[in-house]
Amino acid sequence: MTVTATATVAALPAAKDTLDDSAPPAGLDKRDWIAGLERGVSIIEAFDDANPRLTASQAGQRTNMTRTAARRYLLTLQHMGYVASDGKLFWLTPRVLRLGQSYLESARLPRVVQPFLQRVAAGTNEIAYLSVMDGDEVVYIARNGPNRSMSTGYVLGARVPAQVTASGMLMLALRSDAELNAWLTARQLTVFTSHTIASMERMKLELARIRAQGWALSEQQLDLNSRGIAVPLRDRHGTLVGALNITMPMGHESSEDAVARVLPVLRETAQAMRNLI
Repeated sequence: MTVTATATVAALPAAKDTLDDSAPPAGLDKRDWIAGLERGVSIIEAFDDANPRLTASQAGQRTNMTRTAARRYLLTLQHMGYVASDGKLFWLTPRVLRLGQSYLESARLPRVVQPFLQRVAAGTNEIAYLSVMDGDEVVYIARNGPNRSMSTGYVLGARVPAQVTASGMLMLALRSDAELNAWLTARQLTVFTSHTIASMERMKLELARIRAQGWALSEQQLDLNSRGIAVPLRDRHGTLVGALNITMPMGHESSEDAVARVLPVLRETAQAMRNLI
């Protein structure tokens, strides 16, 4: 007789997982800390392009859980519709996209920025983005511009290594000295193309140059046909909240001409938005 995911979850023992007794993170009182929620989210984040399907044992290894604990979380997520399984392997379902969509629909910043991105796109005939940092990656949370059948465009929610994008390098460069030094010390640079900055010393020099000039240009570091230009987006208090950037194909104009055409539009737009965010 086939056992449904619902029945399986209901049959799981009610004993408290010892993982829920883990110490809370700094700054959060133990009575406000729900370790199980953190573990459930970590299970979702365990899946990626290199690990699209996982057994309970593999999921446990990637999240520092026992196989039994990982299986309980996976079966619960399966019951909720976020995970599917063939009885051995587990994989994410499209329902997971609801989590990101909830942010895009509820967050104020993408809504405020959208008409300004439209202005940038109309003034440059290029794709304009708002991007933010999440860990070591840039996440694109708003965009506007022409639809092109080319590899230089990013969909909403796309995540790209910060080290190879104009917006990512800009936001890295504008970190405090202590934060930037910690990032440079703890990271290994990944090479994507022959133009990717692979030397940490060269990266330090490039980030220092970006910080001094206040904008960033990245060419062919992730894709040989891609150029990006970015400026910081700050709120009324001067706090960095993200980056406005444009991506465009290589080959149509020189770097100097592209910067001269696009940079003033990006800067004027970022300045016009400061009192609104």
